[in-house]
Order: sequence, then structure tokens, then C-alpha cells
Amino acid sequence: KTGRVASEARGRRAETACAWLLRASGYRLLATRWRVPVGEIDLIAKRGRSIVFVEVKARPTWSAALEAVTPRQRLRIERAAEVFLSQHPKWRNLEVRFDVMAAIPGRLPRHVCDGWRPGLP
Repeated sequence: KTGRVASEARGRRAETACAWLLRASGYRLLATRWRVPVGEIDLIAKRGRSIVFVEVKARPTWSAALEAVTPRQRLRIERAAEVFLSQHPKWRNLEVRFDVMAAIPGRLPRHVCDGWRPGLP
């Protein structure tokens, strides 16, 4: 496989593992790989009164995965989240949270709740 194809396959496997982990933790998945022109959100989930927009990163180490969510990427995810909420008014009054899930080879993914807040660097 080319580097790009292998990376895409690794990312899809990581997203699948993260989706299972979220479900096992009591989250209800609302969407996976949700795309609009302003951005893409890997996983959108709901638990209780919170709607969670999750960015999944598959990297060789925990720190590399967590550092891979750049400010530019966060902004694109935030914009996509605004579009999602505008298209799904029933979720608008929920608490909105942006999480990061890091996947490294041979380990369960790590879920970082409240990975960032919009408007903060």
C-alpha cells in the first residue's frame, strides 16, 4: 500500500475502535465521518445532556497523537460542529464538547474529554 492508503486504513481502524469505546462508555453515536464543505468531524456522539464532537488521531505515540490536532484543524471542526447543530435543532440546547481520542498500535484508544475549548489557542 502507498503511504497515503495505509494511513487512511489506519485512520479508519482507529475511528472504528474509538466508536466502539465510546459506545461501551455509554455514548450514543449520532454520526461518523460527518463532512460538510467547512470541515469534517470523525465522530459525533451524545451522552446525557452533552453532544460531543470527537477528533480521532492514530499515531505511533500518545503525545504525537494528541499534538496532531492543530489550531487550524480545531477551527475547521468547530465550524463543522456549528453546521451540524444548525442542521439538527433538537441537539442545539445540549452542552457542546470537543474531545480528542488518541489511538496507538496495540493499545486501547485514549479518550481526552474536553480536549479543547473553542476560541482558545
